[in-house]
Amino acid sequence: MKNKFYKLLFLFAVSLFAVSCSNDDDNHDDHDHDHDHDTTEEHTFVRVLISDEKTAELTLFDPHEEKISSFAAKFPKASLYTTESGRFAGIVHRDNNFVETFDSGLELHGDHIDVDDVPKFGILATSALKPTHFKSKIGEILTFNDGDGTLSVGKEADVNKAGATFKNINAGLLAHHGAMATFTNGTYAITVKDNSVTGTLPEKVKIIDNTGKTLFEPKLATKGIHGNASDGVYAVFGSSSGILVVESNGNQKLIDHPSDFGTAWFGSILETASAGKFIGYTAAKGAYLIDVVANTVKPIIANTTIMQCKTSYDRKKLAVLLHSGDFKIYNIGSLALEKEVKATAATATDATLKPQMAVTERSAYITSPATGELLQVNLSTSAVKKTKVSATPYMITVLGYENSETHNH
Repeated sequence: MKNKFYKLLFLFAVSLFAVSCSNDDDNHDDHDHDHDHDTTEEHTFVRVLISDEKTAELTLFDPHEEKISSFAAKFPKASLYTTESGRFAGIVHRDNNFVETFDSGLELHGDHIDVDDVPKFGILATSALKPTHFKSKIGEILTFNDGDGTLSVGKEADVNKAGATFKNINAGLLAHHGAMATFTNGTYAITVKDNSVTGTLPEKVKIIDNTGKTLFEPKLATKGIHGNASDGVYAVFGSSSGILVVESNGNQKLIDHPSDFGTAWFGSILETASAGKFIGYTAAKGAYLIDVVANTVKPIIANTTIMQCKTSYDRKKLAVLLHSGDFKIYNIGSLALEKEVKATAATATDATLKPQMAVTERSAYITSPATGELLQVNLSTSAVKKTKVSATPYMITVLGYENSETHNH
């Protein structure tokens, strides 16, 4: 009896163990994940796109594989921008009145990335008069066209759709060097030129819908507007009369520049990851944090030798490249300097073509027009890698995702 009892007890224990293992299997994700444990190297799914000043060559750089691929754009000297999703690029040929798109082939699926397609040009493209200012929000791709004061609006979802093109929105504006911003409700803040100030810069901002109909007329006039950004709630414009803040309900206000600015004003406004907070930049003074809710303007770096001023890909850091070649990166939340490194040789302030910069969580990418190289500065180790890209690299943007997680189905 005792032997039978112990045998039964043993079989019961084995069965419990088997059930336990079976439950573990049931609760385990049966997909294979590839994890990236080296936090000093670039994420697997970051890509860098570079245009060339003198040729139509586009270079796509894969930092993880240290691999370059070349493509032929429609024209040389293209301005490059990343769309809201991170997958696509807008390629703007202002002087050739044309906008085209580029697909990295990478697709975000929640916690991982799929290689959905090979890198290639998108079908979505358009002709426009002097397309200049680029934005991408709520799944849209937009340019403000200086030549006739219109907007060209496409959809990210249509980049690879047969026959896809941009929609033209005519708000009845005079031609001017303008800008627009998208609100999360689908309306737009758009600059208005009334010729109260000589030159090409606009003086006011109004709100329109996606047909061009005016929803809210301008409430404030300035002596000139240039540069803007939007977090979907607030649209912020640089202006010689102050920092113009516009809301989708038509409310507008001006925030004063710091008292020591004199005639200086922010000609560039950058979006950050923090709601209601933006970066204002002017070469005459430096880079400042603008809080449109608190109505404050605080210096991040007061310096008149800045060559490039950009937010990082996740918009949590501010990166600054000085003419001396010194690179600095600041935490936008704390305004603290986090990294400083000698990244490039010095560049003359009157240089015809200056280095351009794009920054991720782990690396800074800086073009070297004189040598035809892309410099990759490791933000952890300060090591600098050089990769030959094209004869005269011109503009640069980051595509893809700061993620190294794959999902093998």
